[in-house]
Amino acid sequence: MDKIQLEVVDFEPGKSFKLFSPRLRNTFLWHYHPEYELVYVEADAGIRHVGSHISGYTQSDLVLIGSNLPHLNFDYRLRSDYHQIVVQLREDFLGTAVGITPEFTPINQLFKKAANGIAFHGETKNIAVQKLKQLPALNSFGQLLALMEIFHVLANSAEITILNADDISLQFFLKDKIRMGAVYEYIGSNYNRNPDVNVVAAKVNFTTAAFCRYFKKQTNITFTDFVNQYRVDVAKNLLMQDKNVTEVCYAVGFESLSYFNKLFNKMVGQNPSDFKRHWINK
Repeated sequence: MDKIQLEVVDFEPGKSFKLFSPRLRNTFLWHYHPEYELVYVEADAGIRHVGSHISGYTQSDLVLIGSNLPHLNFDYRLRSDYHQIVVQLREDFLGTAVGITPEFTPINQLFKKAANGIAFHGETKNIAVQKLKQLPALNSFGQLLALMEIFHVLANSAEITILNADDISLQFFLKDKIRMGAVYEYIGSNYNRNPDVNVVAAKVNFTTAAFCRYFKKQTNITFTDFVNQYRVDVAKNLLMQDKNVTEVCYAVGFESLSYFNKLFNKMVGQNPSDFKRHWINK
């Protein structure tokens, strides 16, 4: 677990894609593979780590991951029950047709954008997920046609977030020897009681200064900002369960209600009370 893993994807004979529902929440799988991957997960709150992008998701996430783009399994350390659908597609999923058939042009562009990872939201995600959930009931050819419909929806949507602004160098990640699993494990167990960067640095055999430089270089976020982001993601889940704002503030490790409100507003775009009201009345 001390470095990135190459996942070998096996396809059934005569199939250009693989449809399955993995359950790996107790496994830290920081990995890459040549195949494209569409991931949908329903969960209370989880970690999204794709390339150098790290963020959280609440309730659900739909992400398209390009060839050889390193990523963490989306169900890592999930605390409650969850459902996941993963579709992996061969690099040459559509052969040369995707490049020469005009009707496939938007899908071709979508696959190119996937090199940096794409998260989908809004009505786009809702439509695509409905179609994804219907796949298991179809035969192979029906699944293929449905996948093309899904990619058509995704390709023509503006409800997207590109997760990595720059090209991601696989060689950069292959040199990675840090045990990010130990970092996530520590934060997941201590986010509500002042995680100590000195402790986590020692866990992965770095000096504190070296760890801080390394973490920022690898993830484009400081350790403190990541801990606060993790806390806010947990807070969002608690608020959606109709917990009291003050109670949530202290439950996730903040000592100041005003600071919690300010940070939550900055990260989420609305204060905790408004966020809670929106979800409870939805």
